[in-house]
Amino acid sequence: MGTSKDLLPHSFLKMRRSRSTTVHCSLFTINCSSRFLYEKMNYINIGNVKIKQTAALAPMAGIADTAFRTVMKRFGAAYCVGEMASCKGLCYSDRKTAELLTLTDIERPAAIQLFGCEPEFAAKSVEIAERYRPDIIDLNAGCPVPKVAGNGAGSALMKDPILFGEMVSAIVSAAHVPVTVKIRAGWDAEHINAREIAHIAEECGAAAVAVHARTKTQMYSGNADWDIISAVKQAVSIPVIGNGDVDSVEKCEAMYRETGCDLVMIARGAYGDPWLFRDIDDYYEGRPIQPPPTLAERLSVMREHIELLTKCKGESVGMREARAQAAFYLKGMPNAAKYRGMCGRLSKLDDLYELIGVVERANRADTAFVPVGDR
Repeated sequence: MGTSKDLLPHSFLKMRRSRSTTVHCSLFTINCSSRFLYEKMNYINIGNVKIKQTAALAPMAGIADTAFRTVMKRFGAAYCVGEMASCKGLCYSDRKTAELLTLTDIERPAAIQLFGCEPEFAAKSVEIAERYRPDIIDLNAGCPVPKVAGNGAGSALMKDPILFGEMVSAIVSAAHVPVTVKIRAGWDAEHINAREIAHIAEECGAAAVAVHARTKTQMYSGNADWDIISAVKQAVSIPVIGNGDVDSVEKCEAMYRETGCDLVMIARGAYGDPWLFRDIDDYYEGRPIQPPPTLAERLSVMREHIELLTKCKGESVGMREARAQAAFYLKGMPNAAKYRGMCGRLSKLDDLYELIGVVERANRADTAFVPVGDR
């Protein structure tokens, strides 16, 4: 991964070097003698949308729903992207697809993400999507799952640059808000074409490109190759959003520094950990890093998150989806296997309250809790 001054984003070049400083907290130690410190918070612009240059929440189907996004935004996520919605599904008035487009004011600035492989449906779906007042519309050209990529959409668009360009052009032509694209490194290790695809996106009018630095065949395994993000940044003049393997303040700072990206985007690193956005925001605002949340704080946020989930989707559906969310919050703590079993049986809010009681009785609620292997 590159580390030269030339790769630093423009905003970093506006910073000043500080005297040798070390930031300590219970989670990590960062030596600041050779890094830049912010004189003031920096922002990037995607079209006319101003976004704080801290960390954004990535789109995650089945995970980053309204409740998830609301919690992460409340803790400091700079920008959110909704769950992907089918262009064709919107055009055929699919009720479930339309539900994915709802954005609340607290989530803003926020984007609606569309996926598909037929430009005519893409253009028509933009008209429908804009009824939900997105700040940005994002085209998914990176989803690796078979039901999406296997039908020519998502990451499969990277195998067909002409069709990819037609999709971007169709959405840009129909949209009244900035259009962005989320891509991967390429289809596989033998077909790394993120630079070329990003350049096409820019030529077709995209206002920014987000790069998940893994190939389609990697899915979510292995390590993200940040050199791909650096290469894309050097290839285009529009903002580049970096995504892959950021789960700490240290890694967020490293991605900015080593790739030159304009914004860092966090996906799985946010599972059960909205405090990550708080810590990143504190770091770039020049505030002291706060202690990790106590168990009581973690359980309180978990409860609020799941109660909001049931409010959005109803208790039956909400509690089924809460099983994974509860497990994220409790990951790595003592007796985790027992609690995972209870998470898997959640079916009503009273089950959640019982789970919280069991965890509280087995642990001191005032102790700081950092999941094993996290942060």
